[in-house]
Amino acid sequence: MAGVPASEKPTVALPAVAREVEEFVSAAGWNQAPQLFALVPTAELLAQQPELAGQLDPLTSPLTPIAQDALPSDELDRALAGIVWPDVVRGCALAQEIVVLPPEAEAALSEEDLDDAAARRFAAEHPQRREARLVAAVLRDGSAACVLRLRGSVEVPEEVVEHPELAPNLTHALLETLKP
Repeated sequence: MAGVPASEKPTVALPAVAREVEEFVSAAGWNQAPQLFALVPTAELLAQQPELAGQLDPLTSPLTPIAQDALPSDELDRALAGIVWPDVVRGCALAQEIVVLPPEAEAALSEEDLDDAAARRFAAEHPQRREARLVAAVLRDGSAACVLRLRGSVEVPEEVVEHPELAPNLTHALLETLKP
């Protein structure tokens, strides 16, 4: 990132950090609980823990994800609402497994008046559903990055999609945890 002002490096690095978190979580396989990560400046982490110098490079990775305690998968919104980060945390990322439905199924789901449990049942039982892992990452400056890994099968290959607006509600909830 030569030539990029230091103040912009974390924003530029955010998609790479989201991919790094997804790859880290992916290494443990599927069927995992949601995982939260604090994103801290690598240079500040090295200043606090110089013994990590051989493992981290602030020039290639200006942000380092640090895994946090497990989150409840059934009340994720409440858990996120109770999180407050210290100033050293510049951002956060959340990895969670979700079910992706085709557009026509999502339209049918939104037309029906289902409670949360019934909607989850509808999605889990839909014949065209795809399991996926979503990683949403945000910084205090409001920037966001998302990575979605669609689980593959014999018939359908695994896919990875990246776009900052894949999960606007989740990125908004994560940004709320970063407010003073």
